[in-house]
Amino acid sequence: MPLIDQLATLLGRASRALGFDSADAFPPGHRYAHTRWDKAYFDIPSDWKPERIEQAIAEAITNTPSVFGYIAHPTPRMQRALLGVIHGRLRRGGTPPNELLAMLIEAYASPRTPEAVPGLRAAIAATFGYDPSMRVAHLAAWLADMPAAFDVIDAG
Repeated sequence: MPLIDQLATLLGRASRALGFDSADAFPPGHRYAHTRWDKAYFDIPSDWKPERIEQAIAEAITNTPSVFGYIAHPTPRMQRALLGVIHGRLRRGGTPPNELLAMLIEAYASPRTPEAVPGLRAAIAATFGYDPSMRVAHLAAWLADMPAAFDVIDAG
């Protein structure tokens, strides 16, 4: 390997270790190593610990739920942040948050997405092949029947 390539590799490692680089995934070996996010929407310093990363992304979802669409294989905590927003909107009545429900359905298209709430994967899978608007309506009805589990502070 030429010297310039070695220097670039070392500089890249140092930049990540010092937090000058933005992370777009958890460190290798982490239990949610498949989770990825778009660095353009989440400014996560590369030196942050996984717990801090997950907390920051969950807070971003709570504040701006549409950023959930820029996460591949979201962790249960990230999903619970979105579910909390969805549940709040369903509780207030009016029109269901269809765009948020559609993002949740899209996240579950991958078997690598961990299930955040027991039965959620099955509820989404039961509508496979339906028209997208029907899938959203069924998921909204399923979530509306759930107890207010998202009103508690997320501890994990």
